[in-house]
Amino acid sequence: MTKPIDKHDYNTRSLELHEKLKGKIEICNKMEVSTKDDLSLVYSPGVAQPCLEIEKDPELAYDLTMKGNTVAVVSDGSAVLGLGNIGALASIPVMEGKAMLFKKFANINAFPICLDTQNVDEIVETVKRIAPVFGGVNLEDISAPRSFEVEARLQDIGIPVFHDDQHGTAIVTLAGLINAAKVVGKKLEDLRVVISGAGAAGIAISRLLRCISLDPSICIPVAGIVVCDSKGIIHSERKGLTEAKAELLKYSNKLNRKGTLQDALVDADVFIGVSVGNILTKEDIQTMAKDPIIFALANPTPEITPEEAKAGGAAVIATGRSDYPNQVNNVLAFPGIFRGALDSRAPRITSEMKLAAAYAIADALPNPDREHIIPSSLNQQITDKVAEAVAKTHKESLALI
Repeated sequence: MTKPIDKHDYNTRSLELHEKLKGKIEICNKMEVSTKDDLSLVYSPGVAQPCLEIEKDPELAYDLTMKGNTVAVVSDGSAVLGLGNIGALASIPVMEGKAMLFKKFANINAFPICLDTQNVDEIVETVKRIAPVFGGVNLEDISAPRSFEVEARLQDIGIPVFHDDQHGTAIVTLAGLINAAKVVGKKLEDLRVVISGAGAAGIAISRLLRCISLDPSICIPVAGIVVCDSKGIIHSERKGLTEAKAELLKYSNKLNRKGTLQDALVDADVFIGVSVGNILTKEDIQTMAKDPIIFALANPTPEITPEEAKAGGAAVIATGRSDYPNQVNNVLAFPGIFRGALDSRAPRITSEMKLAAAYAIADALPNPDREHIIPSSLNQQITDKVAEAVAKTHKESLALI
């Protein structure tokens, strides 16, 4: 007798699904090609005319081709989920899944581009070469600090380039923090924040928190940010800091505190973990300020379990897991961000657009409570709200030029 498969055995079930489907996405024609007239319209001789029109006015590519609604999901397979550096070929299932989410939540066509190189120059050059056919580029699962350089060097290619592991996480984290502050009765700008993890997500969160006002003419930072890595607090006297970590000190750890993560937590209002599991205890939470906010986002094992955090006095708890309340899930951000950027033909995604996205996600819950500071990741209405906010922000920026 065959033993039934446990419905919670996602590894086995997923492997069977992928084997059955042989890939989760496919390309479909938008019209039937069944007559000579059809063939003459979609290919020779008729196709020559849209080519000539685009040659005269390149902007028409957005109206006459797939470019206006197509995103490249680009990865080198160096930092895949919790799997690490598994390479380009093994990363294909993840990038296919990302493409599915683009289609599901934002009706954007996305295609996996898994590059058999982990050389920054080669990645940048490849993306530049393939850019004409795409309206945007979603960088995915590229390890830090190379991911920072790749993204920075692609900001002027005429289409938005967005590293989701950095900014998607940061945007949804800020959205949750906006609502968590409301729940505990504290002002967002008064929060003292400790971030554990100085990789792509941790640095992006830090950068976003240094200016949290929606008004581009006013920069209001959170009260204080202290960032920790595996060696403890990042401070000015640390030797051997990477360029990205050294840059953090321009706006974090203003008091130049030293010590361990536990030292950093004393009297802090917020802990945001994007590091490794099981590094905090309830006793650590008890040293924090009243009604501490805990975002333990390491996956699948949080820095501290919600149960342990609650026992330590945590007032609001978020994780990266779907089996607990308040899941920080990037799917709340990236589909709407690209939808808004594509619709407004934005050449890049700015800090103002990221902030607008975070506030749009937060505002989707007008009455947040301890277990509802972040909307459900399956709420497709969030995509529309984020897209609208992003497009509006871009159009307003054009009006200021």
